[in-house]
Amino acid sequence: MTGSIEGYGNERNAQKMKTPPRWTRIVLLTVLAYEAAGCLLGGGLLIAAPDGRYMDMPVDMMNSAFPDFLIPGILLLGLGILSSIAFFSVLRRNHSDWFMAGLALGGLLIWFIVEIIILQELHWLHAMWGIPVLLGWVAAIPLIVLRHDTVNMRKALLSCGILSSLWYLGINIYVPMQYEGYSMLSQAPSELSAIGAPTRVLWNVLAIWYTLLFVAFGWGVWQSAAGSRLLRIAGVLIIIYCIPNFYWPPMHRREVLAAGGGTLTDTLHIVWAALTLLFMMLQMGFGAAASGKWFRLYTAITFVVFIVFGVLTFMESPGMEANLPTPYMGLWERINIGAFMLWVIVFSIILLRRDTHRNQVEGLISFNPSSN
Repeated sequence: MTGSIEGYGNERNAQKMKTPPRWTRIVLLTVLAYEAAGCLLGGGLLIAAPDGRYMDMPVDMMNSAFPDFLIPGILLLGLGILSSIAFFSVLRRNHSDWFMAGLALGGLLIWFIVEIIILQELHWLHAMWGIPVLLGWVAAIPLIVLRHDTVNMRKALLSCGILSSLWYLGINIYVPMQYEGYSMLSQAPSELSAIGAPTRVLWNVLAIWYTLLFVAFGWGVWQSAAGSRLLRIAGVLIIIYCIPNFYWPPMHRREVLAAGGGTLTDTLHIVWAALTLLFMMLQMGFGAAASGKWFRLYTAITFVVFIVFGVLTFMESPGMEANLPTPYMGLWERINIGAFMLWVIVFSIILLRRDTHRNQVEGLISFNPSSN
């Protein structure tokens, strides 16, 4: 009898683990309603006045991509209708809610990326309407996982940890090549997205995909926790870490900072960096605590790397604000970035192996008649 009760309890716990947190559905519904209202209103106004007068937008801001705002208005209205359908689908918990939500959010994400590329600039309105779309993706991933709760889905999410690191390392090599005069040895990665930098738009568009991949990895960690509270906390911390990474307050270029042109965004950029480092180390700590002894040692060594090269970066950072030479600041910071990316790859591999082993054990138990 006791065994039956324990089995029932484990079954309930397993079911609870597969249920997305309640807040994700609330966030998803809020985002879909917000975007639907904005798209329907904006699209309607652009169709009514293709010259953009109702929204106080000049046609030439599109850099000759379209003769007027009629086609963008029709597309925006269509996205509003699609977001409305997705909202009611999620509200009613239809079996296709994951598909409609993904379709709407995917369409909106493509809209903003294409818009930024056409305009060749980032506007505060992109933050106002674009960040909610990214938050919507954070909330939509567990819904998609719930509708496709399979071993392959879990492995795909965990593999996103490896992909996110490779992607970020890749753009850290590619984007600097597009910035004439930029030195990876002496300049910080943040200077690639600084206000006025020629690579600002390119970096921000490419960096979005890193954050989305890492969010997916966070949900994969949460989903594969299998009763491990430490691992679930690590997954939640990864997701929290990603949220401020969707939008970094931009810093100004060195010459502007040296001339006293720094603003609130430069201060916020430093605050964001501190928050990012905090959640980075927290997720690493909980991830290590949930793993074996050798991985804890590896994590401790990575922390030492953070401290050593963080101090070296800090020692050279005043030179950037004064527009003075910083011979190795870019190198020190990139060593820290590389150390974290490598840690994520190793962590992903460990979780993938653990998940494979767990599935094999569960398969043997279910196959063995004596276990029933």
